[in-house]
Amino acid sequence: MKNPTAFFNAHHSPVGAFASFTLGFPGAKGGLGLELGGPANESVFVGVEKSGGGGYEALPFFASSADSAKRYDVSADAPLKQGLVESFAAESISREFGIGVDTWKAGDLTFSIYSAPKDVPDPRTASKKALRRALVPAVFAELTIDNRAGKSDRKAFFGYEGSNPFYNTRRLDDVSKGKFTGVGLGPVTAIVSDSKGVYSGSGFTLDKCLEPDFSENLTFGLGGVGALMAIVPAGKRRTFRFAICFYRDGNITSGMATKYFYTQLFDSIEAVAIYALSNWDEQKDLAVTSDLGGSGLSDDQSFQVAHAVRSYYGATEFLVTDDGCPFWCVNEGEYRMLNTFDLTVDHLFFELDKNPWVVRNQLNWFVRRFTYTDHVRLPNDPTEYPGGISFTHDMGIGNCVSRPGYSSYEQFGLDGCFSHMTHEQLVNWVCCATTYVLATGDKAWLRENATVFRKCLTSLVNRDHPDSSQRDGVMSADSSRCLGGAEITTYDSLDVSLGQARNNLYLAVKTWSAYLGLCEIFSILEKPKAADLAASQASLCSDTICSHMRADGFIPAVMGEGNESRIIPAIEGLVFPLIWDMADLLEDGGPFFDLRETLEHHLRTVLVTGACRFQDGGWKLSSTNDNSWLSKIYLCQFVAREGFGWDQDPAADAAHRAWLLDPENSYFAWSDQMVAGKARGSKYYPRGVTSWLWLDEKSPA
Repeated sequence: MKNPTAFFNAHHSPVGAFASFTLGFPGAKGGLGLELGGPANESVFVGVEKSGGGGYEALPFFASSADSAKRYDVSADAPLKQGLVESFAAESISREFGIGVDTWKAGDLTFSIYSAPKDVPDPRTASKKALRRALVPAVFAELTIDNRAGKSDRKAFFGYEGSNPFYNTRRLDDVSKGKFTGVGLGPVTAIVSDSKGVYSGSGFTLDKCLEPDFSENLTFGLGGVGALMAIVPAGKRRTFRFAICFYRDGNITSGMATKYFYTQLFDSIEAVAIYALSNWDEQKDLAVTSDLGGSGLSDDQSFQVAHAVRSYYGATEFLVTDDGCPFWCVNEGEYRMLNTFDLTVDHLFFELDKNPWVVRNQLNWFVRRFTYTDHVRLPNDPTEYPGGISFTHDMGIGNCVSRPGYSSYEQFGLDGCFSHMTHEQLVNWVCCATTYVLATGDKAWLRENATVFRKCLTSLVNRDHPDSSQRDGVMSADSSRCLGGAEITTYDSLDVSLGQARNNLYLAVKTWSAYLGLCEIFSILEKPKAADLAASQASLCSDTICSHMRADGFIPAVMGEGNESRIIPAIEGLVFPLIWDMADLLEDGGPFFDLRETLEHHLRTVLVTGACRFQDGGWKLSSTNDNSWLSKIYLCQFVAREGFGWDQDPAADAAHRAWLLDPENSYFAWSDQMVAGKARGSKYYPRGVTSWLWLDEKSPA
């Protein structure tokens, strides 16, 4: 698809390497990032000599830098020659952006980056060949220069100025044994090529690579700039291919020792380079054929799906423990938390479509290391009642794996941001596990975890009310881990409308789905008493939600506490019966038709300008807060169309795309938390893959 706004950062990432060749925002604002919570802020040089000579033009992804020679020769009076390279005029640059291919064109230059959204086979059963194909830590690029109208030879170049403080720029030709040429930063990042005529150089500045005083100086070791160059003869059109490679060896995490899974497949960045170049054509084909053409999505929707999927892959980190246990992690964007559970539940739909085993892997890790048992307390009552099993908010942060039973995020004695999310994470495990079982038919895993499911049901019921006669299906009690505080939801940075967990409408509907799922699970397990209890709780929950519908057409965000806020995510929990093929339960004549009708009426009432719609047409999650999360909007749009049969909302899709392309936001690639259209949190974020659900809609356009 063509994008009229060319200048926004996007990820181009291998799968599971927590690496990104981020590019698109003007200046030194992209580059080869490894394990970062944002762009590497490196200069990237992609350009060609002007027709007729007299300097060079490049895509505008670099910044002028001081000549670092002065660090060494402090007495030098005259600056070295600089200024050979200038940017193409912005108006001369076009960009075509898709899920697998990102292409810039300017003058006689075309530059394409190929990064396919690849499936990852189950490491328990996959061959080494299949794993290498999926997990090679490289992305692929192609530079074409059309000099057919030229009267003189022209020099093309692709390089970067690395920013890693621990490594210096080097030429990989010294160790490649003639198999490729390349430049890189120590053993961790590199750009390599096996195209005929490509040569490498290093220097204090790009100028010194393009026009060295002596060609022998291209081997200079102190320079911070590395570039690959080639001559395009007059009257010819030439294409050069590259692999952008990443590698991190050894122990990666603290708290629990792990290394990258790909280190079992490749022993160095040179090995990555050889494999990537040897399989370049296949990898390009994967990217080209993975585009969203024919999906039925609008241009605005296609852009958002492609952008979000790229950001998801940029956050993935596939590790393996010392005892050989795979550990799939998705980092939480700029925050770098590992497997934040309230993101895992939203990545679920994409992962089950692409890599179902990673869902099982994450669920197993939550059970194996990141679970705990608590008690509960009612408001203004110090008495502790039985609680039960739940799961942590995350598995760690910044490559530090949390101690067993605890997250990096949750604190004690709070009732706002950083408090515990005990009830929500319990619901998340149930919804993820149910979805996994129903999507894959993995009954062996279900039987292995039957006791966990039973504990989850008991825990959910206990959080309703300790007195069975007072249960209404909705969370009423807070975890003892709050130490007198109160639990929150994933919407931690919003006000009480979506922040408070107790009696929260959003969480109540999600809890209803969890009970519905547990009823199905226990039916499969032939446990009728447990299934009946789950069904009874689901009915109570539905009745409670419907009973709070007001005469003016909406359900308060916090039920029964005098709250006046109106929220869109009231409908979010309906996504689960829709993807579980249980939509008939919500249809006319079904047991939960009243719930469906009530929630649709609620959405119609609140989705208006002045309540839950911004002036530009974008969706506003809460009437009392401007902080609106795109990932959740995408999810609710799916529910509105697939669950209620609503038509597309082109004005909203256009507004949401415009938020991402706003110059204040577009440096951060895909971002989630938009405060009145401005990215204020959850930047460089993976959660937007909720938009993958759009591809499953019966009539997406």
